[in-house]
Order: sequence, then C-alpha cells, then structure tokens
Amino acid sequence: MEHTRRLKKNIDPPDSLTALVKRLRSREGCPWDRRQTPESVAAYLVEEAYELVDAIAGGDAAAICEELGDVLFHVVFLAVLFEEKGAFDLQTVVERNLAKMIRRHPHVFADAAVESTEDVGRQWRRIKRQEQREKSGSMPASVLDTVSGGMPPLTRAYRISQRVAAEGFDWDDLQGVMAKVEEEWAELKTALREAGDDAASLETAAMEFGDVLFTMVNVARLAGFRPDSALAAAIGKFERRYRWMEAELARHGRELCDQTRRRMDELWEAAKQATE
Repeated sequence: MEHTRRLKKNIDPPDSLTALVKRLRSREGCPWDRRQTPESVAAYLVEEAYELVDAIAGGDAAAICEELGDVLFHVVFLAVLFEEKGAFDLQTVVERNLAKMIRRHPHVFADAAVESTEDVGRQWRRIKRQEQREKSGSMPASVLDTVSGGMPPLTRAYRISQRVAAEGFDWDDLQGVMAKVEEEWAELKTALREAGDDAASLETAAMEFGDVLFTMVNVARLAGFRPDSALAAAIGKFERRYRWMEAELARHGRELCDQTRRRMDELWEAAKQATE
C-alpha cells in the first residue's frame, strides 16, 4: 500500500503508470516483467484490446474501466521499453499524437470547412497520404497502403472496402451488392459440388467461400453496420443458447452429446425462447 500511495502522490496517472513499470523492470522489481520484450507485450496488448471490446459489448462500466486500465498499462509498458532503448518516451508519444490529431482536424483547429462526415473522411485520408509522402518522399503507391496487414481479416476486408469505395469503386446501392452475393453464392455451391479430395479443387472452393464473405462485408458496409460487430453479436447469441441447452440437460444429469438429433432441435427451439 505504501508503494501505491507513493506512486499516486502528486503525479498524473500516466506518470504513475510509467513509474510503476520502471519499478517492475528494475533490479528490485519483478523477474517476469524484466524478461518482457516489445513483441511479447504487443501480444498481450492485443489480448487486452479484445477483452476491452468484450467489456464494451457487455455494457458494464466497471468492467470497461478495468479493461481500459489494462490496455493503458500495456501501452505505457511498451513506451518504457523503447525509452530504455533510447528511442522515445511516453511524453514523446503523447506530443506526437497531439500534433497529428490537431493536424488531421483542420476544420476544428484551423479554417478548413467541412459539411458532412464524408467530407471529414476524405479530408482525413488526404492529410494522411500527404503525411506519408512527406515521410517517404513520394505518394503511396496505393490507397490500400494505409490498411494494416495485421488486422483481423474481417476488419481488414471492411477497411479495404471503405478505401476503394471512397475512390468511387463501389456498387450503386445495396441491391447491387446483394445481387453480387447471389452470384458468388451460386459459384460457391458449384465449387463445393464439384470439389473432390484433391488440394486444387478444395482451394477453388475455399476461394469461392472467401468471395462470398468479402461480398457480405460490403453488404454490411452499405447497410450501415460493422460486419465484425454483427458476427460477434451472432456468436454471443449462439453461445447463450448453447450454454442454456447444456445447463438444462445438466439439471437432469444428462449431456448434449447423448441426445438424438430431434431432441437437440427441440432443445434449441426452447433455448431460443428462453434466451430472448
């Protein structure tokens, strides 16, 4: 408790976290924390970010607060690791981000005029490409260069679709992309029907399946919702129903794997009613 009071006294939260990480990394600190590298902490940061997303989806403010703290801790940990290397410190991170956010909001901090969120998006992308040109000496070869290859595939598909749509490469309306879904679905059914055990035919079927998914991402975009959020909600709904079936059977000393197909269907219908 004394360490906590000392760290909290008269210093801002980011500074106190920095002091905490430095204490953990010191000779008198924690052997596990001393062994961490940027790569290992980055992996933990990704996990914590997913836990934060789960907490936000759950709507529990206390859980969101806790998970935000975990994410912030790992961000600060990374900054300390690079400070040890002499690269930069947390203050530099904050200053650079402040400058970037101000630069990318000229309609707030300067005299640029925007009339819609679409205008804001176009302005943001234009400024970002200009920043990249100043760094590299040339414009990015593609608008897709701004989409990280490390994103989960569903999120990356959504971002890529956004980028090309902003350049005018898009369907005219939702009905157009829905028709494309039907086309891709027919091609997938044909590929699956003709697929054998050989790797080539399975690869063809997998590619057609990917085309269906990618097109469905565009359905979500044009309809106005996020495909990853929609999928997460659907997974959550499935989990609630499945867990209900397990619990219902467990009350009678039974397991789902021992039930007939018909009984499973009956339980599923009951679970749908019970978990609405």
